[in-house]
Amino acid sequence: MLEIKNLSYRVENADIVNSVDLLVPDRSFMVITGPNGGGKTSLAKLVMGISTPTGGSIFWDGQDITALSVTQRARLGISYGFQQPPRFKGMKVRDLLEIAAGEHISHDKACSYLTKVGLCARDYIERDVDSSLSGGEVKRIEIATVLARRCKLMIFDEPEAGIDLWSFARLTETFQEIHDRKEASILIISHQERIIRLADEIVLLAGGKITAKGSVDEVYPQIVSDTVAGCNRLEVKGAC
Repeated sequence: MLEIKNLSYRVENADIVNSVDLLVPDRSFMVITGPNGGGKTSLAKLVMGISTPTGGSIFWDGQDITALSVTQRARLGISYGFQQPPRFKGMKVRDLLEIAAGEHISHDKACSYLTKVGLCARDYIERDVDSSLSGGEVKRIEIATVLARRCKLMIFDEPEAGIDLWSFARLTETFQEIHDRKEASILIISHQERIIRLADEIVLLAGGKITAKGSVDEVYPQIVSDTVAGCNRLEVKGAC
């Protein structure tokens, strides 16, 4: 279970994340959404340890991990998919999947991870993770590595970014399968209605603060209402 208590992140006198309290239960599916610049990515990076909070605490399975490094948090079972993943010149997709899994994996197993993110394994398994790949391809490969790690908490920052419609449909199916099998807790930063509607709980973050939290039936109508009233207030794709 992830527990965030009074978490704050202040940069140059600006409150990016402001006194956030949040509980992510085990094997739950939570989506954090809200306007651009509202603090969503910053909150996710604080949980992963990429950024350091200026106040508050983060607990994972009862352990205070606020001062732990990214590596230490990863070893505890937390994973992160970047909005813009890095590239690794000279490293093949198969190698990256094995590093993520922490062991040698069979060809069929490696292919299964790629299939789950909408990639034809035959075309990608031996390719280098370099500039020859498009942004959307690198994004899907990174998501496959997160799946290969089999972590207890999977954090994805806008997994839909740069992904074609067919692959996006396959990806949402994968998220649903993980949740149905209760394999991990899933925390996704997203504007996409299709992902939002998969969630057990939606968190609306604006101005660095949680402004609403609840089930899809409770919160999504508010998102649509605010979007229709003024699309510049909540930039939720598919709702305008």
